Amino acid sequence: MAVAKKSIAPKPASSKPAASRGAAAKKEKEAEILIPDKLYFRIGEVSRLCRLPAYVLRFWETEFPQLHPVKGSTGQRMYRRRDVETVVKIKQLLYQEGFTIPGARQHLRSEIKLSKGQPPLPFPKPVTPDLQRLRAGLQEILEIVSARH
Repeated sequence: MAVAKKSIAPKPASSKPAASRGAAAKKEKEAEILIPDKLYFRIGEVSRLCRLPAYVLRFWETEFPQLHPVKGSTGQRMYRRRDVETVVKIKQLLYQEGFTIPGARQHLRSEIKLSKGQPPLPFPKPVTPDLQRLRAGLQEILEIVSARH
């Protein structure tokens, strides 16, 4: 009984395996969602833009309070640009970063809190020598003007 030996040829040098290179390229392609400059988008347009089924978008509306498209007089969902950007962010959190739905919801909530944060109070700066000289000069002018009246 003869056993055939396989010769093993060296694989081409690469920093990533072929499978992960393809997955990385696919993720980069998916991340490149260009949103047209429009006021409103129908659910079908958002579905095509984000490469998601419409039923997923409707489900996400129930799970994420940040996503609330307006409904027109005909009942058609009309997504604003902000809504489409939210859909893109949710998709990234769930599909690329591996968040669960509750985790993604919490992450979006925390981002909103950070963006709504109150700007710091402008505290007075320490008095510099130039400012002291200016104040003294203004005080002298005020005394001269006040003495004339």
